[in-house]
Amino acid sequence: MRKFLSLFLVFTILPLALFADDVSSVNADKFGILTLIPPLVAISLAFITKDVVLSLFLGVFSGTFMISVIENNIFIAIIKGFVDVSNKAINSMADSWNAGIMLQVLAIGGVVALISKMGGTKAVAEWLAKKSKSGVSAQIYTWVMGLFVFFDDYANALIVGPVMRPVTDKFKISREKLAFIIDATAAPIAGIAIISTWIGYELSIIKSSYELIGVTDINAFAIFLETIPYRFYNIFMLVFVVATAVMNREFGPMYKAQMRALKTGVVESTNQQSINNVEDKALLPKEGIKLQTSNAIIPILVLMIAAFTGFYLNGMSTLEGEALAQVKASPLSFFALRETFGNADASVVLFQAALFATVVAIFLGMYRKIFTASEAIEVWIKGWKTMIITIVILLLAWSLSSVIKDVGTSVYLVNVLSDAIPSWALPAIIFVLGSFISFAAGTSYGTMGILMPLVVPLAFAIGGFNGFEGEAMHNYMIMNVGAVLTGAIFGDHCSPISDTTILSSMGAGCNHIDHVATQVTYALSVAVITVVAGYIPVAMGYSVFIALPLGFIAVFLMLRVFGKKII
Repeated sequence: MRKFLSLFLVFTILPLALFADDVSSVNADKFGILTLIPPLVAISLAFITKDVVLSLFLGVFSGTFMISVIENNIFIAIIKGFVDVSNKAINSMADSWNAGIMLQVLAIGGVVALISKMGGTKAVAEWLAKKSKSGVSAQIYTWVMGLFVFFDDYANALIVGPVMRPVTDKFKISREKLAFIIDATAAPIAGIAIISTWIGYELSIIKSSYELIGVTDINAFAIFLETIPYRFYNIFMLVFVVATAVMNREFGPMYKAQMRALKTGVVESTNQQSINNVEDKALLPKEGIKLQTSNAIIPILVLMIAAFTGFYLNGMSTLEGEALAQVKASPLSFFALRETFGNADASVVLFQAALFATVVAIFLGMYRKIFTASEAIEVWIKGWKTMIITIVILLLAWSLSSVIKDVGTSVYLVNVLSDAIPSWALPAIIFVLGSFISFAAGTSYGTMGILMPLVVPLAFAIGGFNGFEGEAMHNYMIMNVGAVLTGAIFGDHCSPISDTTILSSMGAGCNHIDHVATQVTYALSVAVITVVAGYIPVAMGYSVFIALPLGFIAVFLMLRVFGKKII
């Protein structure tokens, strides 16, 4: 009885305490299952109408209308709901982080345009085409390049696609498959990279969540490192991408897309125009210029070096006390890199790095007599214009996330799905719960912030009920923390309103709905392996180093059984 009462208190009192006096908690109680309306409207209409902008707008409006109709009649609620949509968009734009992301996207679009105009993208494509002897190697090169840009998922999506698109097009790899490879090496690799733009946020929520169970001297970075083997979805997805290329097998909608590309040579679906296409005719290389790979490599390397330098300097400016002293004493130590990168404002740094890369690209093009200064600025601005639709979608996606928080969707899901759970099932259920919230909200960051403060005390309580202590308790906590971080990424990976999913579609020049429709089958398949071969076995006491090889085998077996040869 005592165990049941304690478990009941963990599931009921803890969420109430965490969300006390929170508008989202009040609305979650008030609306109940209706809190699911905004994300369901946006997601279902995206698939039905294939119009992402309209779907997102109506999703946001449905939420603002729900909130407004409580205190107003239906006609006033419609007007107020419409006004609130614009307020949500303005507030999203006014947020310093979001503003930095928008400027970063626009500026990187400008850099890509300059590289394209200088013939750099075409030169790299031709060089890689010579190296790539088949569609298999083209996919592997795309995967490797995705791993190379590990430090930020946005930068990954914006850099890899435009560079690799001509190569994959040559070997008749569908744009859907290219978008999938980009997306599968964006958040999944950034989320487990020990030095990235993600790590500061991840460390902060781990530390604050452990404080809820009275552990104030926790080494959050050590916890983060220990969760890496338990990030089953991230790891299995990276292996899955290689397996599909090496085995030359696909299944589901991706098989149809690949066969279309192979048989007809049509790499992009004709259902609807892609979300973006950087290769505007005005941005094609000038006739007769010498194609040099350095026209692409130099600006991209400058962008990456400037980003790394910016992360270090920006992060260092936020440090103080003992941490700052240690960094100054050993400026290139692992501790220094971890602290500076973890505390850097990634949105600002990447915008600044893109501006610096822009200057270098302009001077390089002028030095090689490819364009004049005025022509370069014109090309750069055209590069910004190619990103406008992406900015619109990002603004609406952020607005939807905001309205979802206001109506209490995430709180409702947590409260409804949280119940008495056996210890062996908790990590798997947390993974699934995180997936649902992240899919609906389109944000892995928000999901991590919502779930982690609930999961750490919950796992601690359930572990205690089952007699876990010492190393057993520690491992149990680690696998549940990993389940939060991984579930958030899986849901975000599937969601059509996720910013990384949107950017992956844009980078690949792929229709957004086609990207989501082909990717979701693969993501769900890897998620099943994550649960069956990953979280359930380790929660039952098996070593993570048994679960990982088991998952690898399952990936290859799944492709062998369900996959069809692309011939």
